[in-house]
Amino acid sequence: MDTPEFARRILAAEADALRACAEQIGPAFLEAVRLIVACADAGGIVLVTGLGKSGLIGAKISATLASLGIPSHPVHPAEAAHGDLGRFRPTDTVICLSRSGETDEVVNLAAILRQDRLPIISITGGAASGARAASSLERLATVALHLGEFDEAGDGVAAPTCSTTATLALGDALALASARSRNFGDADFARRHPGGALGGLLRPITEVLRFRTDSNCPPIPETTPVIDAVRSTGAGRRAGAVLLVDDAGRLSGIFTDADLRRKLTELGSGPWLNRPIAEVMTPNPSSLPDTSLVRDAVRLTRERRLDEIPIVDPQGLPVGILDVQDLVAMRLVKDDS
Repeated sequence: MDTPEFARRILAAEADALRACAEQIGPAFLEAVRLIVACADAGGIVLVTGLGKSGLIGAKISATLASLGIPSHPVHPAEAAHGDLGRFRPTDTVICLSRSGETDEVVNLAAILRQDRLPIISITGGAASGARAASSLERLATVALHLGEFDEAGDGVAAPTCSTTATLALGDALALASARSRNFGDADFARRHPGGALGGLLRPITEVLRFRTDSNCPPIPETTPVIDAVRSTGAGRRAGAVLLVDDAGRLSGIFTDADLRRKLTELGSGPWLNRPIAEVMTPNPSSLPDTSLVRDAVRLTRERRLDEIPIVDPQGLPVGILDVQDLVAMRLVKDDS
């Protein structure tokens, strides 16, 4: 068997399933988003239920909703009949997952919740329109969403593949669209996800600055002789560059340790060391505002291959320098040295 080609067919089939799912987005999706937003705004919880693989996908959808500021918990449909119905409150909304729309445990739970008048969003297979009869779960749902028409990948293997991928993607779309409707932004996400690389990327840039102009990285007037500017950096912990400012104190240039080494190699320790550093600095260097997030520094580092990034306030006054080694230490960029 050509295993690589087989794997490519699997991925292509799942990509086709996502395209089919995208074609189903319409008024029902907007209504589902409205129900989720209304639930969250009323202090309710979005409960997600499914059996087997659908249950696992539902748990991930629930986790995504929670990370986006929409309280959510997964519920096992069989356990609900043995006490977990106590989790459901009148302010809650339920997302029920079943590709067939006929999974007994899920349908039975939906029937009970329908009697309690809880809003139900179903996600089932098939297209939104067609000759087929609506499934039991669709008939019970307040809003019925559909994955589209497609077969599972795997050349006849019955394991859920395309359907679980499409369900997960549709759940992500619901979660993100609902969060967007509630004006949920990066700062909100960062408060709920402070750990790991994602949390690190969303930290304010000023939280990770080791070199600040008010302590260990004083700005230097651009008229200062090179030798004096270099000496002003002192010993011990120091940035790998000096920030140069104009008469108004605004950032006008940067002179790095690498710049110094290049100049010494080219010119030696000659008269240029007593000339104004403005003559050898890099003028108008790339910088970031002090309102930036760490991810902005990561992007700039990758785009420009910078080792030091000046940080400035709204008036253009330098606040400090972000050293690429700080991003390396946070495991957000690789050390290419």
